[in-house]
Amino acid sequence: MANVSAPAGLSPVQYKNGAPWTGGGRVYYIASGDTNAYAIGDPVTLSGDGDGNGVPGVTLATAGTASLVLGPVLGAGGIVMGGAFADPSNINTTIIPATKTKGYYILVADDPNILFEVQEGGAGAALTSANIGQTANLLAGTNSGYLSDWTFNNATTGTGATLQLQLMGLSLKANNAFGQYAKWLVRINNHQYAAGVAGV
Repeated sequence: MANVSAPAGLSPVQYKNGAPWTGGGRVYYIASGDTNAYAIGDPVTLSGDGDGNGVPGVTLATAGTASLVLGPVLGAGGIVMGGAFADPSNINTTIIPATKTKGYYILVADDPNILFEVQEGGAGAALTSANIGQTANLLAGTNSGYLSDWTFNNATTGTGATLQLQLMGLSLKANNAFGQYAKWLVRINNHQYAAGVAGV
């Protein structure tokens, strides 16, 4: 059966040591002047600023070699530090709009030891077991209105230490196999808090 195309950005699954992911993340801030839209699963990077409480700021990551990644958005839309990750004026959305009238607090999976599930994308040939251990870059996408549409770019696989992801193997679940739209387990290789390594 062919793999189904259902991108969702970076979805945390487990830690490198095999332990299940606990659901934990850290709070970050998106300034009102930021011009990017955000969805759950979108990768972010540090902006070099923060809010008046000392919460570090982030902005949308850039897909490509040598571009640092902090982690994906887990919960989005909070407008009060310490409050719920929801906008009281629109509790039915998980999207932070590109045009903002206020700043937002988000939860980010920023631990460099987390493994994520991400869909294979790009214009390259479908990957095989020979690609396990290699590195690759992210591929940007526009959110679906609910979730991220980011994937990873199978046309960028190689061994470079500054590529953004390392392929740890297929996500072992039903209806997933090598081929177009395969779901892979990856770790963030070029991480904001950890140096990248060469793929194999």
